[in-house]
Amino acid sequence: LRSWSPTRCRRANASRRACLIARFNFIYAKDRLDAEILLKKYICDIEMVQRIIYVAAVESFRAAKKAFWKIKIGVKGTLAVDHCGGPASLEIAALDYIACHKDLYDVCCSVQEVICAMNVNPKLPCPQNVDFNVINCFIRELCCLAFSMQTLAPPLDVAFGVDGELFNRSMYYRSCDSDFTAPFVAYHVWPALMENGCVLVKGEVVTRK
Repeated sequence: LRSWSPTRCRRANASRRACLIARFNFIYAKDRLDAEILLKKYICDIEMVQRIIYVAAVESFRAAKKAFWKIKIGVKGTLAVDHCGGPASLEIAALDYIACHKDLYDVCCSVQEVICAMNVNPKLPCPQNVDFNVINCFIRELCCLAFSMQTLAPPLDVAFGVDGELFNRSMYYRSCDSDFTAPFVAYHVWPALMENGCVLVKGEVVTRK
């Protein structure tokens, strides 16, 4: 295990953070649209397609965080045997170890967990109508990104939105087909990226009266 100075750790964390935020933006700008194209072959309703993408994003973060915490418990237990510092330094050592050994994460399990959650989501089409495996690669990319974001201190996460909530301009952009006078969110297109309760990257919503 490498012994890094606090300054070097902060630099490494800041560098990883910037790369992961850029990757999140790229998925929104490119991969999300590619996933929409795949789904449109099976679903004509663009609103439903966008709802599916949003749920996939939120569920990917949930599944990745769950897997991360299980792995971190095991890594901390292993490192604690030879660790000489306190709990804070053990936490940083565990995060650094996981960041350098991403093969500890079985992303396939998370992908299947996400698809299962989508199959039972009452707001999405029945499994007989569409196979969510068509966006398997998109979900996989999101899970890997979400997992890597948990190795940061503090970790990054996405905001979970609720249909009908009051539109928050500091957290979301309105989609181009929104009613710009409507005060409430009809549905969410993309989640906002958060850090310690603060918005790093705005999400996207559709507002309608």
